[in-house]
Amino acid sequence: MLQTPYCVDFLLHNGAFSTQKATAMSTEKISAILNTRMQLGECPIWHPQEAALYWIDIDGRAVHRFDPASKAHRHWPMPSEPGCIAINATGGLIVALRSGLELLDTDSGQLSMIAAAPYDPETTRFNDGRCDAAGRLWIGTIYEPRTHPDAALFCIEHAAIRDSGKRATVSNGVAFSPDNKTLYHADTTSHQIRAYEYDLTKGTLGNSRVLKQFSTDKLNNYGGRPDGAAVDSEGAYWCAMYEGGRLLRLSPDGDVLNEITLPVRCPTMMAFGGEDLRTLYITTVSKNRPAAELEQYPLSGCVLSLQVDVPGLAEHAYRP
Repeated sequence: MLQTPYCVDFLLHNGAFSTQKATAMSTEKISAILNTRMQLGECPIWHPQEAALYWIDIDGRAVHRFDPASKAHRHWPMPSEPGCIAINATGGLIVALRSGLELLDTDSGQLSMIAAAPYDPETTRFNDGRCDAAGRLWIGTIYEPRTHPDAALFCIEHAAIRDSGKRATVSNGVAFSPDNKTLYHADTTSHQIRAYEYDLTKGTLGNSRVLKQFSTDKLNNYGGRPDGAAVDSEGAYWCAMYEGGRLLRLSPDGDVLNEITLPVRCPTMMAFGGEDLRTLYITTVSKNRPAAELEQYPLSGCVLSLQVDVPGLAEHAYRP
């Protein structure tokens, strides 16, 4: 448990906190929703019917739920690492475990198998994913040796898994434009985000372009690498910059519209929540981070929140 205030006002400056007003960057009010660290927090999802936030702790092997109104926190232990979750249209959650896709009954806590993993679980597991407006679940994988791009992007439709043919080393950042004509996808290892033409009716990908290529030079002006993402109601792509201590809001052309500094080095993903979808929830990491970093950034591993001006988009549910 953390012995630290829940709320800070900050500006990241030369690796330390400052209370000065921002110029090029904005100063935001950040809150940790729980005084509890995740090992590898990921995949926050706002459930509009329940008015609650769900997320996962991958290395902690658990699915979590938080009710902002009552402050009630629940969690469900998992038999293997969850890579992402999705709302299930008929109730419960879809959980993409290393071993395969499962349906979690959030009332009983019981899991039931939907589909076995389409890869070798000795070297690969499910990672970031998101549902499209037709109820398909798009999930990427992570190739854990990270020696070459042997991870894939899969589409799950009515329990059938198909390979899109797109490869990465660490698949991340799956998100859709408001008009459902673009699918965004990042390869964290190559520090690149791509935008694909998307046919919602057929569930197929078309031509692609590089939305943003970030520097891979960790010795000079390293700003982190793209991890999880979300798209807001204006069509801007929000990206968590792992090891960069910041969130970027990108235009559909890849221009940086806004940059928000964070009191952690390793944000992983964000979700828009609250009744007006203007609360941005951010998952973060504590596992395998240097002790000095955890001391400097005591909110590492916490789920953070802040208020934004532009609302997000409601998450789509998986349709069995």
